[in-house]
Amino acid sequence: MQYPMKRAFSKVSFPKYNKPEIRTEIPGPRSKQLLSEMNVLQETRTINFFMNTAKSQGTYAVDADGNVILDVFGHIASLPLGYNHPAMAEAASKPEWLPFLLQRHALGVQPPEEWPRELRETLMRVAPKGCSEVLTTCGCGSSANENAFKAAFIWKRARERHGSEPTKKELQTCMQNEAPGSPQKSILSFEKCFHGRTLGCLSATRSKPIHKVDIPAFPWPVCPFPRLSYPLEENQRENREEEDRCLTRVEQVIHTHPIPVAGIIVEPILAEGGDHAATPYFYQQLRRIATNNGIAFIVDEVQTGCGATGKFWAHEYWQLDNPPDIVTFAKKMQVSGFFLKGEFRPAQAYRIYNTWMGDPLRMLQLDVITNVIEQDNLLKLVSDTGNFLKPELERISRENPYLIANVRGKGTFLAFDMPNGESRDQFLFEMRQKGVHMGGCGENTVRLRPPLIFCQQDATVLLETLETVVKNMKVSGNHRESAPTH
Repeated sequence: MQYPMKRAFSKVSFPKYNKPEIRTEIPGPRSKQLLSEMNVLQETRTINFFMNTAKSQGTYAVDADGNVILDVFGHIASLPLGYNHPAMAEAASKPEWLPFLLQRHALGVQPPEEWPRELRETLMRVAPKGCSEVLTTCGCGSSANENAFKAAFIWKRARERHGSEPTKKELQTCMQNEAPGSPQKSILSFEKCFHGRTLGCLSATRSKPIHKVDIPAFPWPVCPFPRLSYPLEENQRENREEEDRCLTRVEQVIHTHPIPVAGIIVEPILAEGGDHAATPYFYQQLRRIATNNGIAFIVDEVQTGCGATGKFWAHEYWQLDNPPDIVTFAKKMQVSGFFLKGEFRPAQAYRIYNTWMGDPLRMLQLDVITNVIEQDNLLKLVSDTGNFLKPELERISRENPYLIANVRGKGTFLAFDMPNGESRDQFLFEMRQKGVHMGGCGENTVRLRPPLIFCQQDATVLLETLETVVKNMKVSGNHRESAPTH
């Protein structure tokens, strides 16, 4: 099918590349050489190809062999404006950035004088409704969630002590990792969720066994997450019953689990576990359950935050009467941390603390990112591109139901399923050979994580390449074979 080649907004900074340019297989000879060199020093089996970052631009990555590749994966959802955005390049050349390039401040003890303004005008400018404060951490989603768990535990114990200071016995016993100073508390999470790889986060993560095996874990509770039937509009009754089943289980676990629950954490879209989401009803009821039981309600927006779904925060789609208590962020935001209601600030200093407590340089980047999002109306671009792309993916699914099913998502944060993991991996390999880089998640899911500047022309390239690959897989029947490896 031929698609119209047009862009949605004249103010968007367009890349100089308009289509893939393939010179070698991917990974090519240079990438393979670099893989060999690196493999003696560090793990390489997760690497797809090496990049020539200086030549990459917009939505297109250029690899070490000179291949020009449409990047629909976006560094696992962490690339907000694509490569070498001119607004970012202009800002980085300003002398105001130089001090933060020369040293990284220990923000908990000696922040730069610009830091209060940056917090106020950059992070609080995009704060989720109901969150009056923000805490910045080291730079990854795991550190954001790990510290959010600590905030929830501290808040819960403060409520149980009615605001009084920790007792002498609590202070003594915590040094032996014993109660009452080290209390039995837990974080409730969901099947197929992913919240990070630090010890606390791994105890809440449930997406892939290889992430968790051999590593000690807290015996925290897990509940089923709704597995909705598609199309959603045709399965409303069945889906409501499924959501109610999961909600009933959440309440049962809260009242019966041997370790009291201090917090519930949920992703708006269970990204690593296969891009599963529920309807707003489920999250509204989850919020109600948390409130009624005196439990912190934590929303993990590490992947979904910063506009990828067409709203700055994906939980805005839920239309909650009572906002989340804590919203964590990282990835596209460049900085990491969490927004919080004021009551979740610990009464004592040093309770949530590390050397860096954020990164001023990344905050300067975020300031540019939010400016471009507003000036170029990128949230609308994300919605418009998604409104063009999703129906086309659904059409391709109807025409090739044996290969593509369950198209889902918001904005350009989209996904679909393939018959099994082998066919999915083969599909991703073939797409990459034709110059389109996508990602996988869950057992058999293909996920899209493009930058916010991803437009209809980029979507057209993706669709035309996808249809070619699907046709070839149908003709050859090789969708049951494993993908080639390095």
